[in-house]
Amino acid sequence: MNSFPRTDRSMMAQWWWTVDRVSLFVIFALILGGVVVALAASPPVAERLDLGPFHFVYRQMIFVIPTLVCLFGISLLSARGVRRVAAVIFCLGLILMVLTLLIGPEVKGAHRWLSIGSFTIQPSEFVKPAFVVLAAWFFAEGKRHPDVPGNTLAAAVFVLFLGLLVLQPDFGQAILVSLVWGTMFFLSGVSWPWIAGLAVSGLAGFFVAYQLVPHVSSRVDRFLFPESGDTYQVDKALEAFTQGGVLGRGPGEGQIKQIIPDAHTDFIFAVLAEEYGLLLCLFIVLMFAIVVVRVFARALEEVDEFVYIASCGLISLFGLQAIINMAVNLNLLPAKGMTLPFLSYGGSSLLSLSITMGMVLALTRKRSGIAAGQMAFAR
Repeated sequence: MNSFPRTDRSMMAQWWWTVDRVSLFVIFALILGGVVVALAASPPVAERLDLGPFHFVYRQMIFVIPTLVCLFGISLLSARGVRRVAAVIFCLGLILMVLTLLIGPEVKGAHRWLSIGSFTIQPSEFVKPAFVVLAAWFFAEGKRHPDVPGNTLAAAVFVLFLGLLVLQPDFGQAILVSLVWGTMFFLSGVSWPWIAGLAVSGLAGFFVAYQLVPHVSSRVDRFLFPESGDTYQVDKALEAFTQGGVLGRGPGEGQIKQIIPDAHTDFIFAVLAEEYGLLLCLFIVLMFAIVVVRVFARALEEVDEFVYIASCGLISLFGLQAIINMAVNLNLLPAKGMTLPFLSYGGSSLLSLSITMGMVLALTRKRSGIAAGQMAFAR
């Protein structure tokens, strides 16, 4: 790829010289790392479910090619192209979320998935990045044109998406989406009284959920008062960190994957900690941090308000999901059923993250001052 000269004006050459190549390589490494991690963590889970030992490994590999294609294809788009793709995904995703409530199978008391042949998809995963882009567009249009009710429209798509998440129910994703929307609301330049009002509303919503939804109250109570219920998976995860130490017990020597049901998804970080130790865990944290910091740095240089808010919103979605997953593994937050980006098993999660980071790479591509100014004027 370095063979592209600076004078080459082809689409591929322009993409190569404008995309954040460091973030691209880190994302690529995380995607491939997900296959290796699936090979390490999933065989015992598959055997307990009477599946072939490499069932989850093969399925993860099946999704790698479409994930890379999706990541690359979306990263080629302009900011306007990202908005258009987001609008289509958002509309289709909402329809599929409604279908999950009507015909989706019930799994652990929730209706979040649709079955398509031997595969299942979780539509809300695809709606998340699309929602962020649309909300950012509305916020930006409201700032650019005072006669456009941008904040109201952004609030409307938020309430619509949040309502469907609560109905499923999926309170972990609802909290994540609320945090990201609040971040974009703050970045859009609203006054502090609005921020305070949003914070109070969020706390009130959490209190109502705790009082009325047994699933939420059970998880919070088990986090605050472990003796009040089953904390088996979290307890074993903490043991895995202790057993792993600094260098780990060695590849294939971990025990946690042998005994907990979500070793290949929600608790993959604990599996890695036990087998490869603290140093690998810190390296994984560093990889996520590199991408997040670089995207925020590029976003701060943007002159286009939409690109700025959307980039920050999308990378907040990515970074917060990683933080929440790792914090749950360390018993710093109540269990939320959230995957570790690109490393946990899951086709819907993998494809959704490729859309998210493809949009991030597209929006943060370097633009000349003249081109950036023209784009801002055009919008």
